[in-house]
Amino acid sequence: MWVFRGLSGPRAPAQLQQGLLAAWCRCCRASSSYSASAQPSRVRALVYGNHGDPAKVVQLKNLELAAVGGSDVRVRMLAAPINPSDINMIQGNYGLLPKLPAVGGNEGVGEVIEVGSSVTGLKPGDWVIPANAGLGTWRTEAVFSGEALIRVPGDIPLQSAATLGVNPCTAYRMLMDFEQLQPGDSVIQNASNSGVGQAVIQIAAALGLRTINVVRDRPDIQKLTDRLKNLGAEHVVTEEELRLPETKNIFQDMPQPRLALNCVGGKSSTELLRHLAPGGTMVTYGGMAKQPVIASVSLLIFKDLKLRGFWLSQWKKKHSPDEFKELIFTLCELIRQGQLTAPSCSEIPLQDYQQALEASMKPFVSSKQILTM
Repeated sequence: MWVFRGLSGPRAPAQLQQGLLAAWCRCCRASSSYSASAQPSRVRALVYGNHGDPAKVVQLKNLELAAVGGSDVRVRMLAAPINPSDINMIQGNYGLLPKLPAVGGNEGVGEVIEVGSSVTGLKPGDWVIPANAGLGTWRTEAVFSGEALIRVPGDIPLQSAATLGVNPCTAYRMLMDFEQLQPGDSVIQNASNSGVGQAVIQIAAALGLRTINVVRDRPDIQKLTDRLKNLGAEHVVTEEELRLPETKNIFQDMPQPRLALNCVGGKSSTELLRHLAPGGTMVTYGGMAKQPVIASVSLLIFKDLKLRGFWLSQWKKKHSPDEFKELIFTLCELIRQGQLTAPSCSEIPLQDYQQALEASMKPFVSSKQILTM
């Protein structure tokens, strides 16, 4: 505790007391800032040393924070979601696997605390998201290369920023890159309540596209239907309903879809193909059913349907970092305009990660688990 002898108490001028207090606060901030960068800091992180069941291999550990170099940025993580790709990466069955031991998490948002001497595009207080997968976002704090981060506006909701870099980007690119769709055209998709599915519904609505959204039947199907329609879905049908002849009535007042988005595989993907317009394209970006895509010969020959795949990490390899930043800014503008919101989320403190991991792997999950730091 600091004592200003002879200058405290009722006889000290108020302005002088306030001036001394302000000087003390500035000194404390400077001292605290120096200590944070001069002395080793320890942070908490969710680490896995080998692949397997996330509930068993992921552990909360203390890590030492690296020193900030000239091109580095110190980031305090704010929130990071648990995506299916995160789970697959920990299990060891994803297309991109980091060197072990690794910190989990490919997505999230953090606040810049400190920047190196050669960093010009970022400053303390900025919000940032990872530029690529594998950064390891499930931690309280980290030092990253400045090139590994993208600045995002600080005036968008925290949940939107935390879930911006994967699902909405995937949804936007699939809607834009495979078919030249015009306002009034329709799109059909399965896994419509997933993070990508919810983003597809909203971005499609913003583009003037109409959506047919397929979901698995469940006890609260009406609640889910209402929620998806509030996002902009025109039709919501179950997997079983999609197989009924009556489903063709949907297309009496809307064109057959030229684009189908498949995240399930198996019978579900076959049904999507059956409803595609001649010459249409089905894009597969996931395989929740863990079953192959089955396309009948007649559909391929007589309807000339096209089967394509999409992986955001592959898209990034073929496009420049500036193009990805432009995509992020486009999505941020949709968020600002109220046309794109975060998926339904449940915020879970980092120390309760076991609960979050278990919830993210349960069937019929309609809420994305977000770790808060």
